[in-house]
Amino acid sequence: MIWQLWQSTLRGATPLIFAALGGLLCERSGVVNIALEGLMLLGAFAAAVGTLSTHSPWLGCGCALAAALGLAALYGLLAIPCRANQIVAGMAINMLALGLTPFLCKVSYDVTGSTPAIPIDERFHKAPLYLSWLLVITCWFFMKYTRPGLWVSFAGEHPEALEAAGIGVNRVRWAAVLASGALAGLGGASLSVYLASSFSRNMTAGRGFMALAALIFGKWKPLPAALACLLFGFADAVQIRLQGVAVWGGKQLPGQFIQILPYLATILVLAGFVGRSRAPKALGIPYH
Repeated sequence: MIWQLWQSTLRGATPLIFAALGGLLCERSGVVNIALEGLMLLGAFAAAVGTLSTHSPWLGCGCALAAALGLAALYGLLAIPCRANQIVAGMAINMLALGLTPFLCKVSYDVTGSTPAIPIDERFHKAPLYLSWLLVITCWFFMKYTRPGLWVSFAGEHPEALEAAGIGVNRVRWAAVLASGALAGLGGASLSVYLASSFSRNMTAGRGFMALAALIFGKWKPLPAALACLLFGFADAVQIRLQGVAVWGGKQLPGQFIQILPYLATILVLAGFVGRSRAPKALGIPYH
């Protein structure tokens, strides 16, 4: 029972880790990324379509990367050179993905609900889980010990100092936004080709915002953010296990109450820790 719960926790945390790492790179560079939800959703759709077309989950992941990169480029265009309000632009990207994926599903398969099921031998079994933790270690090393990692940190903390050193702040931010899109696309791909067997409408179900909460809880650091993703993965695993379980007098808990547990955990984490976390100083401030 405990081992199965631990496995479910690791699986449920995998898409959150990908998205949280993407959000970390973006926000450490000074760009708020509310668009993680939309990037994951489009990545999930592209991965399912790519896998069904090529019969390879790796090529499906490639499609997810390409689609999420394109959407991230649109967000970067709005946030960096156009200097739009990053919160509003991020929400616009989320709404665009929410409406675009059913439309593309209707065009491709004449349905708006979900894509056809992916055969089990064409899906991932454990690769995204291993890849997510490998990327956590890589991101930690990148931010702490490499020169480009320091550039990302300075772009979000002291952009003037970075510019004085001859490094273009907006170039660094562009690279971080695109990397964020790629990682969020991988998170979406792990939903449709790893945790599920197809894409379904709005299948991210708020996971992009959970990843953002994990990022804040982890104080914009890779390892603590990944551990926060494990916490949310555990809440998701628990709500799955509690469905159909009898409690008082043989009665079952209302299904709606059980399903809100991961979101309740997100609210509690944000309410308890958001004030104690210090965001990058230049976060959300366009650089002229």
